[in-house]
Amino acid sequence: MFSNLIVGASEAYLGDSLFVLVVFIILVALVGKFAFGPVSKMMQARSDKITNDLDNAAQSREDAAKLAAQRATELKNSKSEAVEIVNTAKRNGEKQREGMVTLAQEEVQTLKQNAKKDIEQSRLDALNSARDDVAQLSIEIASKLIKKELSVTDQKSLINSYIEGLDKQNETR
Repeated sequence: MFSNLIVGASEAYLGDSLFVLVVFIILVALVGKFAFGPVSKMMQARSDKITNDLDNAAQSREDAAKLAAQRATELKNSKSEAVEIVNTAKRNGEKQREGMVTLAQEEVQTLKQNAKKDIEQSRLDALNSARDDVAQLSIEIASKLIKKELSVTDQKSLINSYIEGLDKQNETR
C-alpha cells in the first residue's frame, strides 16, 4: 500500500518539480538580468570606493611620513642654526671684549707716557727754576764777595758748572 503512495506521489511531484525547476530557471534569468547587474555594479562601486579609500589612506600616510621627516629635518636645521647663532654671538662678544681690553691697555699706556712726560717736564721746569734761583744767589754771593758784577756769560757758565756738579752728585746717590 505504501508503494502506491510512493509511486503516485512521485508522478505528482515530478510535474511539480518540473514546474518549480522551470520557474526557478526563469527566476534566476530574471534576477540575473534585472537584479544581478545592479547588485554587481553596486558591489563593484563599493569595492572601488574601498580600494580608493585604502589608496588615499596609504597616500595620506606617506604624505604624513614625508611631512614628519621634513619637520624633523627643519627642526634639526633650526637647532643647528641656533647653535651657530649663539657661537657667532660668543665669538663677536669675545672679539669686542678683546678690543675693549686692548683699547683700555692702549689708554693706560698713553696715560703713563703722558704722566712720564709731565713728570719729566715738571722736573726740567724745577731744575731750570732751581738753576735760575741758584744763579741769582750765586751772583749775589759772588758779587758781595768780590764786589763786582759778573757778566751774563760768566754767570751762565758758573751756573752750568754748579748744576753739573749737582747732577753728578744726584747720579752717584
